[in-house]
Amino acid sequence: MGASVTTGMQMLATRPCIPACKQVLGSTSALSAFGRAFSSRTGFTSCSKPKPAGPLISSNCKRDVVRAMSQRGPQGLPIDLTGKRAFIAGVADDNGYGWAIAKALAAAGAEILVGTWVPALNIFETSLRRGKFDESRKLPDGSLMEIAKVYPLDAVYDTPDDVPEDVKANKRYAGASNWTVKEVAETVKNDFGSIDILVHSLANGPEVTKSLLETSRRGYLAAISASSYSFVSLLQHFLPIMNPGGASISLTYIASERIIPGYGGGMSSAKAALESDTRVLAYEAGRKAKVRVNTISAGPLGSRAAKAIGFIEKMIEYSYVNAPLQKELLADEVGNTAAFLVSPLASAVTGSTIYVDNGLNTMGLALDSPTLST
Repeated sequence: MGASVTTGMQMLATRPCIPACKQVLGSTSALSAFGRAFSSRTGFTSCSKPKPAGPLISSNCKRDVVRAMSQRGPQGLPIDLTGKRAFIAGVADDNGYGWAIAKALAAAGAEILVGTWVPALNIFETSLRRGKFDESRKLPDGSLMEIAKVYPLDAVYDTPDDVPEDVKANKRYAGASNWTVKEVAETVKNDFGSIDILVHSLANGPEVTKSLLETSRRGYLAAISASSYSFVSLLQHFLPIMNPGGASISLTYIASERIIPGYGGGMSSAKAALESDTRVLAYEAGRKAKVRVNTISAGPLGSRAAKAIGFIEKMIEYSYVNAPLQKELLADEVGNTAAFLVSPLASAVTGSTIYVDNGLNTMGLALDSPTLST
């Protein structure tokens, strides 16, 4: 299913041997004992017998260190997710970050499950079935990304008891079942037993075009519920079926810590909450289940969902003009970062916000500001 990624890394270095003096180890016999112990533990070849006098770095004592040679082919440091299973919440088309993350994980060998918003489920599954996404499903090895199962999901509701009557009666939800967070987690458990990777690619602010001063309580809480608490809920219900050593990631935005006029309706607050929750959840999930939790602060992308804020094209242009790396940000770059974060290569990374925005977050002055040209 996924692209074959070769493993292995060869390191070749020629270093001078640095013999220790008697004042450090006490005697040449102690040095020899130390050398034997060090050599046996590390596999490094020992130096020739040190001279009692002379410069600290002996010119005639050199060693070649050749280690970490792969037995499986050419050089390369792999992201290998073979045998891992990922659930990506928030995939409803083929042009957003959620889709890009799914592709990257699939290319690394992971089995892919997705959760799709219930009202978008029918069109998404139909597009998949009719081959509409086949071109964007292509992986680096030429094969197509396979999605093992698509689950209906509305992460605003934790259990069936939380679903209002008007939503239950809504025709867009007709025919769908078991789509609350708890039900989806239970269904995944029944279908597959466990998962290793949980991805949260969800956000919604019904009043995103309003300034914060104009945002209603209902709109503000709706943004928090859909965009940040949904991550808490997903991890809460999926953690019991996540294998130790697993990982979870979410997607945030620089508006959590910088003012982005026009990104309103409480969405900036929701992203700030998401980043704070990431740190707390990293501690709790790490201690409870040995699961890592991180979030990716991605730059602007012209996805269908992002167009809801009304000025995404201007944000993309602003980023291009002002970021240290003056290039288009690709969804695949976020996908590749996600693959790294959920892989064993990032086994010590948790509770972190990782910026993937061509460096825009580092800037304190807009280069295209009119004041700079006066």
